[in-house]
Order: sequence, then C-alpha cells, then structure tokens
Amino acid sequence: MMDRPALVPELYVSSLAESLDFYVELLGFEIEYDRPEEKFASLKLGNAHLMLEEARSLSKATPEELARGEWRAGDLERPFGRGMNLEIDVDDVEPIESRIREREYPVLLGRHEKTHRIKGEVLKVRRLLLADPDGYLIRLSQRLGRTKIE
Repeated sequence: MMDRPALVPELYVSSLAESLDFYVELLGFEIEYDRPEEKFASLKLGNAHLMLEEARSLSKATPEELARGEWRAGDLERPFGRGMNLEIDVDDVEPIESRIREREYPVLLGRHEKTHRIKGEVLKVRRLLLADPDGYLIRLSQRLGRTKIE
C-alpha cells in the first residue's frame, strides 16, 4: 500500500467536481486514487494528503447511514468545517497565487509573512488564506527558514 501519513482528513463536499477543480486545478494536488461511482477521491500534494467525498445528504446521518460509513455527525451547512483550518505546506506560494489571480478566485488573506516560535527557534513562513468551494479554510504555507533564538 502507498506510504501515507497517520492522519488524513476526509472532507464531505457538496460537489466533488467543483472541489476537484479547486484542489487539483487551482492548488496543484494530484488524484492519488478515486472511486467515481462513490464520488470519492484521495488527493496528494507533496506530503499533504486529503480525501474528498460528495455528501449524499446534508442531514445528520441516521444509525443505518452511520453503519454504511456515512459519518455526518450533524447537519452540513456552509461554511463546512467551522472551527477548523487546514495548513498545507507548499514549496512556493507564488505559482498557486498566480493561478488564483488568473481565475479571480476570492482570497481571504493575501500573501503575507509570519513568524512562529517553535521551541528554541523561530520559523518564518509565507502564507495565503482562502476557502474552498464549501467554506473549508485552507492556509497555504511556504517555509522560508528557521533561526535559533539567542
């Protein structure tokens, strides 16, 4: 089997086709494998893995649906994934930002740089924040370097 991280988020989406356009064409993910008959796709971008499944219903799953693997803990309404954002490490934010500008896709927070203290170091990143078609927050993050705290 493919080498995968221990945690792979699976997102319910309202339209798999729309979501694939966003994640594959706009952000640059590749389809690792899919099951079109189930409206499901597993995606990969570098070390980032993500699964997408078109929700059969927007209502909370019944016990029978849960038993079939339809894991909707509550009613789905936009924006999906409230309270969660996904940070995706990318090699370079700029080519993705160019595609976003070309398609006039809305950006929530334009390219900016941020520093984070991690133990005895400071990590500098370049970021871009946007929402996918269902409202999941996506934080694209390019690592610029680490420096030791003196």
